[in-house]
Amino acid sequence: MTEWEVFGVIVALTAFAISIGTPIIKLNTSITRLIDRLNMLDEGMDELTEKNHKSHERIWVHNEEQDNKLNDHETRITILEKKEE
Repeated sequence: MTEWEVFGVIVALTAFAISIGTPIIKLNTSITRLIDRLNMLDEGMDELTEKNHKSHERIWVHNEEQDNKLNDHETRITILEKKEE
């Protein structure tokens, strides 16, 4: 092989490495960004689940209060109806 043929092979190998390496680097960068976004999404879901749980607790406490008030009104109405008879 002549010097130019060796040089041509080296240039071809370098071009091949660049043509393969560039997409691999871009893919690696995209995967890293995707992993970061998924981690942020996971943290957001944890916060959302916690807020949802607290909201449901408030709703159930309010519901219990309304049930107690309704039961009290029902009792008072029953007493008034019995007095009228």
